[in-house]
Amino acid sequence: MKLSIFPIAASILVLSGCPNSNSDSHNEPVIKTYTITVSNLTNNQPLSPITAIVHSNNYNLYTIGNPASVSLEKLAESGDNSEYLAIKDNNDNVYDAVSGSGIIAPGNSESVSVTNPNELAYLSIASMLVNTNDAFIAERSQKISTLAKGDSITLMLNVFDSGTEANSETATTIPGPAGGGEGFNEQRNDTNNQITVHAGVVTATDGLTTSTLNATHRFTNPAAKLTITRSN
Repeated sequence: MKLSIFPIAASILVLSGCPNSNSDSHNEPVIKTYTITVSNLTNNQPLSPITAIVHSNNYNLYTIGNPASVSLEKLAESGDNSEYLAIKDNNDNVYDAVSGSGIIAPGNSESVSVTNPNELAYLSIASMLVNTNDAFIAERSQKISTLAKGDSITLMLNVFDSGTEANSETATTIPGPAGGGEGFNEQRNDTNNQITVHAGVVTATDGLTTSTLNATHRFTNPAAKLTITRSN
């Protein structure tokens, strides 16, 4: 099965609170709200819509050196974050999961809001570099519950390789505007099949004659900036 890059029409999913010790004098749960902003620092690598997940310490978005989950494979190969958006309905360790409204062009930013009803919570985010085979930016399990209202955290995001698809850079395998090819392909890259720090694209400019990429598509770390602000 082959899918082209996933055109996500985002909606912000709000999770209702569950009672815990973090409550007001009427024992009503305190729902904390956070603004999540991702800025694209690359030259010519659009980012797929932001995926932001608020969760407990029992949830893990990925582990370097391990195979990617199918959910991460779909995101890293096609920008499809639909499985992540659905996860809060069937995983008690996930409190909220939201998507950005669209592609983040180089030099641009987008913000989404997430909520946290628990005293202890973490944030994980991910987004695909769409002019690649399976590269993605991510932040895993950043603690957010200790932020006071108005406080912010700024983090720089590196690029990872999901290891699920060979980095051939051919037009038929690049889903972004540089190629317009397929996105998710269920056949795994058996020679790697583990998450690693991305080594970068080679491009036709560098001598890979079959590559649809050129020098403008190169990227270095960090490729994006993440700002987390507690707004309520």
